Amino acid sequence: MKPTLSTLQRIDLREAWKHEATEFTPWLAQAENLNALSNALGLAELELVQAEYLVGDFKLDILCSDEDGEVIIENQLEKTNHTHLGQIITYAAGVGAKKVIWVAESFRPEHVAALDFLNQNTTGNLNFFAVEIELWRIADSPLAPSFNVVVKPNDWSKTGRESARAAATATPTKQSQLRFWTDFVAHLEARKSPLKPQAPRPQHWLNISLGRAGFKLAPTVNSKENRLGVEIYIFHENSKDYFQQLLSQKDEVEKKLGFALDWQELPDSHASRIAVFRADSGLEAEEQWPAYFQWLAETGEKLAQVFKPLIKGLG
Repeated sequence: MKPTLSTLQRIDLREAWKHEATEFTPWLAQAENLNALSNALGLAELELVQAEYLVGDFKLDILCSDEDGEVIIENQLEKTNHTHLGQIITYAAGVGAKKVIWVAESFRPEHVAALDFLNQNTTGNLNFFAVEIELWRIADSPLAPSFNVVVKPNDWSKTGRESARAAATATPTKQSQLRFWTDFVAHLEARKSPLKPQAPRPQHWLNISLGRAGFKLAPTVNSKENRLGVEIYIFHENSKDYFQQLLSQKDEVEKKLGFALDWQELPDSHASRIAVFRADSGLEAEEQWPAYFQWLAETGEKLAQVFKPLIKGLG
């Protein structure tokens, strides 16, 4: 028998959401829809802070956070306009956003060019995304939304510019740090590691997403203390409570890992950390870097495997 085939039908957005502020924004702010949006963009989990967030005398549609900091989302049920372009820049400045996501029915070429220009002329600390939302139906099926990414940062070009700037202006130690993390990222790619780091920077740590806002995995290389480390860094607004929930599972966690951890609540800080360290010879011993990379990768992968489900289940 021949299979029964049907046709995809594009549906007007207003059939699902009559009003942008009272219907579409609340829908997009739901956890499952933010998760679908973050998956389309290839980002870590977006955690809702507040819908209709006040920025001075104006209202930002959705304020979220991820492992980098604040993320703003501005949405439209029609083609983009200059008003919303101005709004996203105003809101980004008002909350100190690290990521700006503009969701609309369609994007004018001029606005695509504007966002590309912003991505090309800002550092890796600020990134702009454009996403078109579509609705589809097959015969009498429920409406199915689809997110299509129109603009996203070119991480390669941003990283290249940042690397060139660091090489030209940084101290020798900072230059070594940047080379160390650049080579470490290449090592992770070569071993097809599940760890997905952010762009390397001239600092003593590297940020790796753990899939939930307020948490990150951070390999470290401390030249002053001559030690390597990998840590779970908790900077969520509920960091102390979440730290205690994880600490209550200490014995089980360390049994799964096969090694002990240094549990640091950091009472004088908003954040907390859970770390493991080993002595090394510092960045100067470049012949040891491959061994460092091996230990950092293996340890980081074990920590991510054990902690990711625990972190996801925190409430």
